[in-house]
Amino acid sequence: MQLVPAIVDGRFKLFESHAILIYLACVFPGVADHWYPADLFKRAKIQSVLDWHHTSLRRGAVMFVLNKALGPALGRPLNPELAAEGEKILTASLSKLESFWLKGSGKFLLGGNQPSIADISLVCELMQLEVMDDIDRNRVLSPHKKVLQWIEYTKDATSPHFDEVHQVIFKVKEKLKTLRSTEASLDKKVQVQSRM
Repeated sequence: MQLVPAIVDGRFKLFESHAILIYLACVFPGVADHWYPADLFKRAKIQSVLDWHHTSLRRGAVMFVLNKALGPALGRPLNPELAAEGEKILTASLSKLESFWLKGSGKFLLGGNQPSIADISLVCELMQLEVMDDIDRNRVLSPHKKVLQWIEYTKDATSPHFDEVHQVIFKVKEKLKTLRSTEASLDKKVQVQSRM
């Protein structure tokens, strides 16, 4: 299919992030049950979160980030209208995440006391917001205190691997920050020259 992510395990090939997470949680002995529980009712709830993720949170996050910040790095123009639409979807998704999926006394999705593959998937989706300008990122995330705390719980639960896995995002963030700074300097220079 020429898609990422993809894995090859022996002769078995698989793509799509949620399918890969489910496979890895089930195929290897010794993987803790909380990642993808044997209990079918708990499993169905996790699957429900994963399905919601693709139609809501991912749709908004990708549309917002691509059209507000990342597009030029991928050879695409920025599109303020699509960025605004993506931000609206993302904001609604963050509200739903906070009011529905993170309700209960647990630290993780579905009121869990330990993370599942759904926690990993959704937090990783939100990590792409790291490439945004800090002002835009904070504007979108800061109203959602419960979401921010859950992100920290998930980081802590998966440390030290969390930062290792997200190194590419942190590098892209720095490159985009440098690019934005350079563009701002050029804009100021052009403004000064036009006044002369």
